[in-house]
Amino acid sequence: MSRVVVGLSGGVDSSVAAWLLKEQGHEVIGLFMINYREREGVLTSSCTWEEDSLIAKMVAKKLNIPFHIVDLSEDYKKRVVDYMFAEYQAGRTPNPDVLCNREIKFDTFMEEALKFDADFVATGHYCRKSEVEVDGETIHQLLAGKDPNKDQSYFLCQLNQKQLSKAMFPVGELLKPKVRDIARRQNLPTAERKDSQGICFVGKVDLPTFLQQQLEPKVGNVIEIPAKFMEKKKNIEVSEENYKKLCFQFPYKPWNGEVIGEHQGAHFYTVGQRKGLNIGGRKEPLFVLGTDVKRNIIYVGEGFEHPGLYRKGLFVATENMHWIRPDLKMQVGEKRDFDIRIRYRQPLEKGTIHIKEDGAWFLFENEQRGITSGQFAAWYLDDELIGSGAIL
Repeated sequence: MSRVVVGLSGGVDSSVAAWLLKEQGHEVIGLFMINYREREGVLTSSCTWEEDSLIAKMVAKKLNIPFHIVDLSEDYKKRVVDYMFAEYQAGRTPNPDVLCNREIKFDTFMEEALKFDADFVATGHYCRKSEVEVDGETIHQLLAGKDPNKDQSYFLCQLNQKQLSKAMFPVGELLKPKVRDIARRQNLPTAERKDSQGICFVGKVDLPTFLQQQLEPKVGNVIEIPAKFMEKKKNIEVSEENYKKLCFQFPYKPWNGEVIGEHQGAHFYTVGQRKGLNIGGRKEPLFVLGTDVKRNIIYVGEGFEHPGLYRKGLFVATENMHWIRPDLKMQVGEKRDFDIRIRYRQPLEKGTIHIKEDGAWFLFENEQRGITSGQFAAWYLDDELIGSGAIL
């Protein structure tokens, strides 16, 4: 059997992962990571890393496995938090959970775990791993978790072959209720603990307050765009000549709308956002259609079905294309059908990826709501995640 370091977080999933590995006969070591020490802007102050580490230690004691703590807060700030601030300032909406997995859990943390002479590093993610041989080489596959309501493969969409070769996902074959049941039957201290919410290792935050640690408030105009200005977008023919019109945010012009209010900074808002506008008196709610951080303008539209919320496609620049399966990497001029996801928990959507010199153009069978710059598009074949890329 193998020596496996488990990232014990103080949650039920990693606790059961450790129990499963021990039941399978592996030598298990628990390792807790400190990633974030700040409190400003964090709403879940009652759930601190100190409390999490104490619960994780209790789990390790219950399972009779060694327990250690590693402080990765400096790396986390540089590689995840600072990245978040930079992306918001540039008018994009980052996904810190994807970055945390790529930069911390399966990079810095994995390095620390391997110092214990570990063969593998395990986490409580709801996903699975398999292998396939291609031209005599072993290729590691990242598969969706068996629980369709908890599948977390999307959060691991930036992992590479080296990282996957050392990874284990013990709960990936289980449904969440089964995981809870195991924790209760084994009397694990995490059996009734609620799942964590919000930003990975930060928790649930009041985003404007959190971002104001580094981004200054700046008063600007909220401009409403009537649906009639979007009608011409609906009639664009799907062709290579029209990729940009289909895939990029509609070029809103201030004079096409009406100033209906003020905001405290365009970089605090994201496409599809409803809360935080504080503008009432409408039959239907207002949604953010787009932001212009250079001119500090927010464009909004009324109604869940405002055409400005929908796009036929998206674009990922060549340098941002990442292939978990390098053997399936597409070449310039190729096009291929995939199931595509543009955010966590979104149902997979049918689409075609067209590879050009400048990058990949994604065209969907059905228009997609709230495509957001900075988020990750991930593409699948059946239940296998093939690659991902940051949306421009």
